[in-house]
Amino acid sequence: MNTSERYITIPADCVSNVFGQFDCNVKKIEKAMSVTLIMRDDQLKIIGENTSVDKTVEIMESLVELARRGNQITEQNVNYALSLLEDDKVGKVVELDKDIVCHTIGGKPVKAKTIGQKKYLNAIDQNMIVFGVGPAGTGKTYLAMAKAITAFKNDEVNRIILTRPAIEAGEKLGFLPGDLQSKVDPYLRPLYDALYEIMGADSFLKNMEKGLIEVAPLAYMRGRTLDNAFIVLDEAQNTTPAQMKMFLTRIGFGSKAIITGDLSQKDIPKDATSGLEIALRVLKNIDDIAVCNLTSQDVVRHPLVQKIVKAYDDYEGKKGNKKRS
Repeated sequence: MNTSERYITIPADCVSNVFGQFDCNVKKIEKAMSVTLIMRDDQLKIIGENTSVDKTVEIMESLVELARRGNQITEQNVNYALSLLEDDKVGKVVELDKDIVCHTIGGKPVKAKTIGQKKYLNAIDQNMIVFGVGPAGTGKTYLAMAKAITAFKNDEVNRIILTRPAIEAGEKLGFLPGDLQSKVDPYLRPLYDALYEIMGADSFLKNMEKGLIEVAPLAYMRGRTLDNAFIVLDEAQNTTPAQMKMFLTRIGFGSKAIITGDLSQKDIPKDATSGLEIALRVLKNIDDIAVCNLTSQDVVRHPLVQKIVKAYDDYEGKKGNKKRS
């Protein structure tokens, strides 16, 4: 085994960010790549087998560049850079930082954190209808909301319409007190959360009172034509085929629709067919409609969520193979 040493320069103001708390980022890279990293002044020495050293240099240079641009280097950044090694795409991590969709009310930039998310955002820009399909934590709904709010603020659309089927997540909630709005609000909470974070509660409430932002159950879409609107249908895996067809045929001139869903988390009866599954089959070859399949690699929540999603994917894959054999 041929060993080698390489040096890269890390600016002093980036060292603590790149290394992480208690050097956690560096320790993870050392373990994954079987290399030794030694920092002296502004020089990082990388010692190990030739190929591992070359790949580690690529990872570290990408993380340093992200830190230079003002990003907080997280465990998710490190895990994602390591996961891209197999496809020789580590350098693309830096490219993701170029385009900012918008800023949250607290000033935090909203942008793609994975290649899959970047493709998803590009598809939204280039198509009238986009299906964002993938597991929890991949940013399907959040990025769609960010795009909707940006389009609204830039006067590209006159209003935002957010909807999802009001189906209980495997539980029977029974009777809920209050008026109609308070009954449906629990189902729409994730949409409200994203609106508050990106737009701010005051701005959201003012626009909602004016009817410029509408958050409603999917059943309320029947019989309407939605022109000059940015429409987001969330949890689409819980629609029936009839509901999905109804929704898609509401879209009018000057509108854009994003349909998000996770086919592994259906809350409809086991013998029922998901409207999202049917739509993906029926509409896959139509111009101006794009399908973006996000994977466990695109999960941007806590790294443990990525491991959970992958574990379930592996389990369900094995179960499916047993049924076929």
